[in-house]
Amino acid sequence: MSDAPNVQALQSRGEALVHEAEREAKRLQTSEAAHACKAKYLGKKGLLADVMKQLSALPPEERKSVGKVANTIKEQLEGIFDAALKRLEQEALDKSLETSGVDVTRPARERWLGTLHPLTRTTFRIIEVFQSLGFVIADGPEIEHDFYNFEALNFPKDHPARDMQDTFFASPDVLLRTHTSPVQIRTMLDRKPPVRIICPGKVYRCDADITHSPMFHQVEGLWVDQRVSMADLKGVLRAFAERLFGRHTKVRLRPSYFPFVEPGAEVDVTCVLCGGKGCRVCKQTGWLEILGAGMVHPNVLTAVGYNPEEVRGFAFGMGVERIAMLLHGVDDIRLFFDNDIRFLRQFQ
Repeated sequence: MSDAPNVQALQSRGEALVHEAEREAKRLQTSEAAHACKAKYLGKKGLLADVMKQLSALPPEERKSVGKVANTIKEQLEGIFDAALKRLEQEALDKSLETSGVDVTRPARERWLGTLHPLTRTTFRIIEVFQSLGFVIADGPEIEHDFYNFEALNFPKDHPARDMQDTFFASPDVLLRTHTSPVQIRTMLDRKPPVRIICPGKVYRCDADITHSPMFHQVEGLWVDQRVSMADLKGVLRAFAERLFGRHTKVRLRPSYFPFVEPGAEVDVTCVLCGGKGCRVCKQTGWLEILGAGMVHPNVLTAVGYNPEEVRGFAFGMGVERIAMLLHGVDDIRLFFDNDIRFLRQFQ
């Protein structure tokens, strides 16, 4: 009788391996044990390898059909241990979640990309224009002394701006600054001419409606030197308006009064909506007021130790909210402070 292995016996042995592997896989408790058991059946020296070695003893015409059966058994064994590994990994994950309380399989939260607030963007645009004209940034405290906020700026003791309805006073001599002009005073006290600065920052006044806020932002400018004139002031403001609103923008100065300048002026630009033709926003005039300006009053120069006979200067100031409202067509200043994401997303 031939010692060649019986085809049916080999197939039966393979199927038996599958049943044995299924029983062992159900009893596995760790991933390490599952990998070891898989190697026992499917490794190079494993149980299936012993069965496959006997194929060489079969007649050539039988090897092909038995080989297909062997490959099927191999795939079944791999499936058994892959399923066991997945089960053990899921059990380990469930156990970890029970103790940690964090589901690491959940999709990550959507990442919201922030952007600059429209008032910040407008401030940066204003600063960029004046820096290109040779101005440098100066800064100062928001809690100010009466001297810097009023006295040195030629405000008499009985000036309306000192009234409690306009100014937040902490004491008779300490207040929240009502403009960034105190920065100009501090700068001039600290250095000699020439001085060419812009002063961006927050200011505070007792006022609140659709066009006013108790806290708002200003950018003020100052240029003091030996030969500074009203013509220089208008040239600087015209360059600023053209770069901010467009090269066709025109500028006009109307006489006005401010204690710290003489002469003083309100500065208008051609309406950014109608181009000067007249509309509801500009009240059919074709002009929009954007800031106040003028030549620095001699009393202010004297207060900081400058000689009005030797140096002259001009100053200007604008509300950032006012500029932002014109640039973006916003008709209510409170929208800038409501933090409504639907409003803010328009400026991304």
